[in-house]
Amino acid sequence: MKTLAAILYKLNSPLALEEVEIPPLKTGQLLVKILYSGICRAQLNEIIGLKGPDRYLPHMLGHEASAVVQETGAGVTKVRKGDYVILSWIKGVGLDGFCTQYKKGNRRINAGAVTTFSEYSVVSENRVTKISRKIPPDVAAIVGCAVATGMGILHNTLPVKPGDSVVVFGVGGVGTSVIMAAKKIGCSKIIAVDISRRKLQLAKRFGAIHLIKANGSALARLRRIEPQGLDYAVDASGVKSAMEMAFETIKPKGVCVIAGNLSKNEKIELHPFELIKGKKILGTWGGETLPDRDFPLYVRAYLKGELPLDRLITHCFKLKEINRAFDVLRKGEAGRIVLEMG
Repeated sequence: MKTLAAILYKLNSPLALEEVEIPPLKTGQLLVKILYSGICRAQLNEIIGLKGPDRYLPHMLGHEASAVVQETGAGVTKVRKGDYVILSWIKGVGLDGFCTQYKKGNRRINAGAVTTFSEYSVVSENRVTKISRKIPPDVAAIVGCAVATGMGILHNTLPVKPGDSVVVFGVGGVGTSVIMAAKKIGCSKIIAVDISRRKLQLAKRFGAIHLIKANGSALARLRRIEPQGLDYAVDASGVKSAMEMAFETIKPKGVCVIAGNLSKNEKIELHPFELIKGKKILGTWGGETLPDRDFPLYVRAYLKGELPLDRLITHCFKLKEINRAFDVLRKGEAGRIVLEMG
């Protein structure tokens, strides 16, 4: 059996759309038919080599999707044929199957425990979560990364409570999901900071109360809104200056969470006295999400009308248009982009 897939052969080059042979399933693996896949900046970072040389070229990409289980390998008990699932890079319950290798002629195409830029994919049991069939597949596709990370930061990483203040730097998929969570919790001040006016307006639709253009006056404006500092700051921009400003804006004993990624050789600078005063800075791994617990919660909240996840999606492309989709992502004006597999 073969599948059409987007393959990265060379850094800073377009993805190649080719048919590859699907390998036999190993213990802990299953075959799924991808319905929709999300696209996020993590894949763009892979394409441009943000973290340095890529030892696994050529390889497949993508790490969040909606799918239907087609076949299960030995040892898989979590799902069965016909189940409707979310795929995610975040590990859940189940076996951690071997990484997959597809074939293109005599050439091996590497893949991890989950890849989603293909019509069919072999994935590990612990990267799938069964969900309600009531949620549309394009919406389900975005739950496994940005939504999980953004919502998880406020539900799992931080002890946020009603009345607290939150500022978010970078309001793409992760940042906007933080804002949705802040609104649902009942935060008193929800501030969005971004270089894009279009994204700021999108953030307003999801609950941001104050909108600040990321420029030289941003810090002064933040201090006018909350002179004593904010309870929490989240950086989802992946920009050095924004990370440093996020830390500056919190009050003593406030907490700053870094969700964005810098290039391999970049570092941020902080004054240690701010730490002595009680400020804290944390990283986050997917919002400390437990997929088997959290994904069904987010799906139910969407179905109840409590989380307008569908409004996060601003662009939809076919798999064959994937390079065009990445061109849109590079421009920095999109919300969430999805690929329809057909």
